[in-house]
Amino acid sequence: MNRYFFDTFDGDQASTDHDGIECASRQQIQDRAVDALPDLARDELPNGPERLFWVRVRDESGTVIFEASLELASRWLVAEG
Repeated sequence: MNRYFFDTFDGDQASTDHDGIECASRQQIQDRAVDALPDLARDELPNGPERLFWVRVRDESGTVIFEASLELASRWLVAEG
């Protein structure tokens, strides 16, 4: 199995994965990246009305091969009063 590295961005700070994990398939890579997003967001919210979270997956050569992102956008639809 090949080793893949899951770098993250929490809307404020990027984190580089130096350890990586072994994945057996493209589906497993995708599942792990997408599954990480809710936990990443949960740790940081609420912290402002707009946030972008992402996970980028690198292969052993350092090439980014997959990206998953989650965007939070919130706004009031009526005036305060």
